[in-house]
Amino acid sequence: MRLCRGLASAAVAVACVTALPYVSHAGVPAGEDTEPPLFGATCRIDVTGSRVTAHCHNPYPDPDRVSLHVECVHWWDLDSDGAAVEAGPAQTVRLTGRCWDEVRSAWVSHLRGS
Repeated sequence: MRLCRGLASAAVAVACVTALPYVSHAGVPAGEDTEPPLFGATCRIDVTGSRVTAHCHNPYPDPDRVSLHVECVHWWDLDSDGAAVEAGPAQTVRLTGRCWDEVRSAWVSHLRGS
């Protein structure tokens, strides 16, 4: 009797594990996309001394408004937030910024274009 219960429990566990991948999409109506649309330029940031250059390439059909932000090391050296530049579909843009002395960090922000 105990052997039958053990086999029954194992069979139920195997059935649950194999059915889980199919159950996770059961609530999505046919034809609706569950993935958000792809968006966002890929950016490469280079820091050379006190100068920052970012090259951003947008491989997607929606425009991406990218902006370079530079944080300087010293309190007296002004941080900067660059103007937004639109990177259209399959377009590469170049953004530049600088500190007077040393760069602490630099990053690019993204905003959906119009």
